[in-house]
Amino acid sequence: MEVQVHTPHRKATARRTKIAVRALLGTALLAVPVTAYAAENPATTTADNATVNNAAATGLDDPAKKDIAMQLVSSAENSSLNWKAQYKYIEDIKDGRGYTAGIIGFCSGTGDMLDLVKLYTARNPGNVLAKYLPALEKVNGTDSHKGLDPNFTKDWKTAASETAFKDAQNDERDRVYFDPAVRQGKSDGVGTLGQFIYYDAIVMHGDGSDPTSFSSIRKKALAKAKPPSQGGNETTYLNAFLDARVWAMKQEEAHSDTSRVDTEQRVFLKKGNLNLNTPLDWKVYGDPYHIG
Repeated sequence: MEVQVHTPHRKATARRTKIAVRALLGTALLAVPVTAYAAENPATTTADNATVNNAAATGLDDPAKKDIAMQLVSSAENSSLNWKAQYKYIEDIKDGRGYTAGIIGFCSGTGDMLDLVKLYTARNPGNVLAKYLPALEKVNGTDSHKGLDPNFTKDWKTAASETAFKDAQNDERDRVYFDPAVRQGKSDGVGTLGQFIYYDAIVMHGDGSDPTSFSSIRKKALAKAKPPSQGGNETTYLNAFLDARVWAMKQEEAHSDTSRVDTEQRVFLKKGNLNLNTPLDWKVYGDPYHIG
């Protein structure tokens, strides 16, 4: 059951930075070997090794857990648990990235919307969005609507009624955000919650070489604590990652509200819910949510 307070303009502070996200995740998220290191406390080492094994066996890519992840992200991005209603979402939230749209907030100014429409068009030539490819190429890297207005938003919503476009959104979400987050999380030996923490960070910050990208956040965390794959304590490491994430969010006014970390992810972590098991109760921007 979903408990929520609708806030129409919440997206303007919830959507994320995705500068230079295209084609970077595949090379930036290098696998870290899952290696057992000596630790002072044998019991801790055993527990951490068990976590590594469990993370490698299953995780956020379990269909039920993935749906939970989508609901959690949607609570922050759209003030709703109904993530499947967001395929048709599109607006300019005035964050300098042009139009933001779809289930993960593809942006006309950051390249991932262009990649999405290219994929959709490759699969379905002549679709209602295909004619905007030249304009999307030109506005990439800017907040411009040139060549998109006045009908792009209407045509996006039309396309979003088609299964093929929903499938394309799902596939690009997985390729660029979800799969790399889960892969890196398993490599670092973190469980389902840790993989979600990675995923939410990539959704907001994208990846690349800038100081607030996912890889930079992870690098800051690694300077403070070892992940389970290196013999570290999972909770200690994830707290270090969330500390770095909060710092990154505060570097941009649009993301300065850190409740998606403070009253969501840290709540789960403090409860020791490393497998992200239901029931889940949390708040984002002060609004309460529940997944039973």
